[in-house]
Amino acid sequence: MFVWFLYIVTACLLFWSWRSDKKKTISALKKGWKAFENLLPQFLPIILLIGISLAILDPSTISRILGKESGLLGMALAAVIGSIVLMPGFIAFPLAASLLAAGAGYGQIAMLVTTLMMVGIVTLPLETQYFGKRLAIERNALAFVYAVISSFILGGIL
Repeated sequence: MFVWFLYIVTACLLFWSWRSDKKKTISALKKGWKAFENLLPQFLPIILLIGISLAILDPSTISRILGKESGLLGMALAAVIGSIVLMPGFIAFPLAASLLAAGAGYGQIAMLVTTLMMVGIVTLPLETQYFGKRLAIERNALAFVYAVISSFILGGIL
């Protein structure tokens, strides 16, 4: 229901923008489409991989691997995957919701999402280049510690 509300508000604002200045509206729509075209090749493989994974892995398998019963092994697996994989938030959060619906545990998903957002093994060389080796490693280590602590707290509460 809320999604429909957002669509309606967006359509009304687009119509208002169109009535105010057609050229700027067309320019903005073209820029938005161009940005979408630039992002799509990077994220389409991730979306396809997630979709295929969720289609292949049934809820019982996901629950066994990342469920609450998976315990420390599930947390460790989520931490490793999250630390290595590079994924933006607008893909990570819907993935987390899908995994929760499929039977994953809250602590494991908190670990996955937190490490996805904060720990960057893949981006470490770039961070090292800009911030120096010591600061990049310290930042990633502290982010990992935060991910572990917050995930255990969330897993315990929920």
